[in-house]
Amino acid sequence: MRPIEGFAVKELNVIPDDRGRLFEVLRRDDPLFSRFGQAYVTTTFPGVVKAWHRHRLQTDYFCCLVGMIKLVLHDDRPGSPSEGRTEQVWLGEHKPRLVVVPPGVWHGWTCTSDREAMILNLASEPYDHGAPDEERLAPHGTLPYDWQRRDG
Repeated sequence: MRPIEGFAVKELNVIPDDRGRLFEVLRRDDPLFSRFGQAYVTTTFPGVVKAWHRHRLQTDYFCCLVGMIKLVLHDDRPGSPSEGRTEQVWLGEHKPRLVVVPPGVWHGWTCTSDREAMILNLASEPYDHGAPDEERLAPHGTLPYDWQRRDG
């Protein structure tokens, strides 16, 4: 099955040495890079769902630096080759990844770790306080996704 059009996941290469670890998140010569607008960090407490929202213009580049999150995307863009698709991806300190969320795709996450998750976003557009490029929906019952944890 094809992924959501414009969605990408990049596994990050962790380089350890005697002092600690290093990993590059995104470079301007990376094929995934479009443009830079701003960088910000947000946190999410364990078990909390931060969803749903989407942007008309902005591409989000998420990297979870501390803790773990399950990031979910839903594409309801009319005419998109992936219209109706839902993707979920886990990322964080145990799975260092960069996730690209294209404009128009609903997205949100839940913190799946037992400590607060810290997420870096390298957004393609600066936040406009006067006219935010975002649309929001309630996290439960608005899109075809159940945030409930699935135990095995």
